Amino acid sequence: MSSVEFNTLLVGNADFLKPFAFTLTKDAEQAKDLYQETLFRALSNQEKYLEGTNIRAWLFTIMRNIFINHYRKRLKHRMIAEATVSEFFLNYQQTAVNNKAASNLQMKDIHIAVYHLPNIFKKPFMLYYEGYKYFEIADILQEPLGTIKSRIHFARKILKTQIPRP
Repeated sequence: MSSVEFNTLLVGNADFLKPFAFTLTKDAEQAKDLYQETLFRALSNQEKYLEGTNIRAWLFTIMRNIFINHYRKRLKHRMIAEATVSEFFLNYQQTAVNNKAASNLQMKDIHIAVYHLPNIFKKPFMLYYEGYKYFEIADILQEPLGTIKSRIHFARKILKTQIPRP
């Protein structure tokens, strides 16, 4: 395909990009920049366009990729910019105070609730809490895997109802 044919095809099918650019950016100036960069990239990568393929889909893909790349760059730049010490202290909000007494009381409530679980639920739950996988617990207790999963589920459900919320 010659450059003249490609340019004619490109100009004839580029109008649909403007509303799509605005949809992506939500800003008229950024949409214009995205539209221009898309056309520039299409012209500079003319040799990659395969004759007979959907030019609109090709242009749409170029625009979407440009937008995603710019978004990722802005996100990375924002993360680096917020990492400065002064901004950290400006954004730092100390809303909680360490209170070991409250957490100790809550842990005591949890231990009591686990202790009062029926053995059928307590054994699989404690093994799961200790870090065993479901299939390992099933092997240890000589029970089917589904039974172990449901017993751990019901143990959690019982504990949620018995442990008071802070």
